[in-house]
Amino acid sequence: MRTLDRVTQQPDVMGGKACIRGMRVTVGMIVGQIGAGHSIDEILVDYPYLEREDILQAIRYAA
Repeated sequence: MRTLDRVTQQPDVMGGKACIRGMRVTVGMIVGQIGAGHSIDEILVDYPYLEREDILQAIRYAA
């Protein structure tokens, strides 16, 4: 099983919510985008500082 090494939780970043690599991008935001029908490629265009593996790990974390 792969580890979720890109999902971080820090009390001082976004109120301790699960984030991607310590950035102010929450797992919930990514999952919400997927749920709204956006593709991974669309998310990567909108958030160029994210990587494909960031999104995949966010989905696995939420599952």
